[in-house]
Amino acid sequence: MTAGDNLVAPGSGGHLDDAYGRWSTAAAAVLAKSARVEPGELSDTPEALLSTDTGDGVVVRPLYTRKDETGEPGLPGSFPFARGADPARDVTQGWRVTERFGDGPATDAGQLNESILDAAASGASGVWLRVGDAVSTADIAAVLAGVYLDLMPVTLDGGSDGIAAAEAFLAARAEAPQAPDSAPVTAATTHSLGLSPYTAAFSGRDGVSADAATRLAAAAPEGVRTFRVDGSDFAQAGASDAQEIGLSVAAAVVHARDLVASGISVAAALSQITFAVSVDDDQFAAIAKLRALRTVWARVAEVLGAPDAGAAITHAVTDLTMFTQRDPWVNMLRSTVAAFGAGVGGADQVTVHTFDAALPADRRTSRPTFTRRIARNTQLLLLEEANLGRVIDPAGGSWYVESLTSDLAAAAWHVFTGVEDRGGYLSALDSGWITEQVSRSLAAREEAVAHRRLPVTGVSEFPNLGEPTLAAGAAGCVDVPTAAPKLARVAHSFEQLRDRADAAADAGARPRVLLLPLGSIAEHNGRTTFVTNLLAAGGIEAVNPGPLSADAIADSVSTGPSAVVVICGTRARYADEGPAAAAAARGAGAKRVLLAGPESEWPEADGVDGSLRAGIDAVALLTDLLDRLGVAPGDETPSTVTTGA
Repeated sequence: MTAGDNLVAPGSGGHLDDAYGRWSTAAAAVLAKSARVEPGELSDTPEALLSTDTGDGVVVRPLYTRKDETGEPGLPGSFPFARGADPARDVTQGWRVTERFGDGPATDAGQLNESILDAAASGASGVWLRVGDAVSTADIAAVLAGVYLDLMPVTLDGGSDGIAAAEAFLAARAEAPQAPDSAPVTAATTHSLGLSPYTAAFSGRDGVSADAATRLAAAAPEGVRTFRVDGSDFAQAGASDAQEIGLSVAAAVVHARDLVASGISVAAALSQITFAVSVDDDQFAAIAKLRALRTVWARVAEVLGAPDAGAAITHAVTDLTMFTQRDPWVNMLRSTVAAFGAGVGGADQVTVHTFDAALPADRRTSRPTFTRRIARNTQLLLLEEANLGRVIDPAGGSWYVESLTSDLAAAAWHVFTGVEDRGGYLSALDSGWITEQVSRSLAAREEAVAHRRLPVTGVSEFPNLGEPTLAAGAAGCVDVPTAAPKLARVAHSFEQLRDRADAAADAGARPRVLLLPLGSIAEHNGRTTFVTNLLAAGGIEAVNPGPLSADAIADSVSTGPSAVVVICGTRARYADEGPAAAAAARGAGAKRVLLAGPESEWPEADGVDGSLRAGIDAVALLTDLLDRLGVAPGDETPSTVTTGA
């Protein structure tokens, strides 16, 4: 493309077609060259070959133009609310930086209050309070003493004590002092009593009676919403983005029906519901997810006859499934991308979990004050230095973001109507249909992770065998207070393998595999590096003696650290030296000879026992290698099964 090929020039449809045609021709030439075929021999169009299916039925294309322009999504605070629930959000404030308190060991209510006030002085502008071990319902007033509750929204997590916690909070709110410069109730200052009985019924979290919550909601004062429909219950179990939105909306609709049946209006019922949304390190998916949720909920409000009441208040929370135990400092980067997506997507509140959240509490090496400060400052840097909060819906109008929002909303609506066709959320849950759908999504994700199509930096890609082991043997543990019992972390399968190999290393015998590089370093370096990283993902050390001739292979194998070897070289080198190298390795005692690269490059019908290449099931391969290397199985749970918090 050249500077003159303007794909977006208004009123130039013909020129756009010509420019797109030139791009398509150029892209086909590049793809054909890499596949070593002629452009006409490609299996599909360049657009199709370069597109990605997200698994939701949403296709991300390589290029978006004016042809993809959608209708005007409306203004912020107006139907269909894609651009945000608040028409007058304070752009100097941005979203609310909501910090979670009350987790961990029991502490004095006065100390917890001091922590909250200190966080508020350091930039926090919202409180997410867990009521349980550290905070009793009787402590709520003392914990929130000195907090201007007309300015600082509070979200409760009361578990099975949710009703008592809500009543105690409402009493404390009624007695709380007003800020010197009070402000009207907005989406940014709305409190949530945090009751989510229907999503908790899916995940197995402690919850409250839906009937009791409905009675409480009927008397809730202005500025307080009772229900917090928690999409994390689905997302942490492996639900896709469309499933999280569709199932959350389906659960919210049941709450709305319950409230209307109790005698309040549709508009009042809708005003008692907020949404928690999980966001991960796919920034565009996070942006589109929040916009799509608001679009779908607005459509529900329209169908119910109260379109103006369809402004979904959203609390974005960094998704615990993306957090790793290995190389946990990378979680800071994941959280930054997720918080960016949440802010740009128009979340009213954002919570960033601490970077060590996936580690069992007794294995964390950083002080809680430090990890909290890092999590808080992740948002403050985005707000105060990147100025993300100063523009409402900055991604609005982007052909890609608008198209992705529209496609995701359509996919979520399909999930929602599928639930409704089965008699509604409760019937679909009781029949097992919802669990089945989420399980399928999780299985697809696990397969993508195992084949490293969904890479996990520091775990399945670029692992560091030399890092200090912070949580050896803990991959099957879910000791995360904010997590749902069905938490299925993306890195879980690989971290189980690392736990198993590290246990052997702690006993003095880390599993090893010997590499047999053929030819010059320039010839084999790419493949020795690939194999080294692949093996390290399972905790296996690759021993690289450097370029070997056929004569030197026998000595290396006979004195080497492993009965498993991997021959690394080029296709040409395999043709010249491969069979002799394999024969020498077996003659020196190698029990298993593997090939780096596709087996089609091996010059004979047999001679190797398998290949290490891109796209293989790495989890299955590494598990097999650990078995063959005599590493004792760990105390593991299958990758698709998780334990309770």
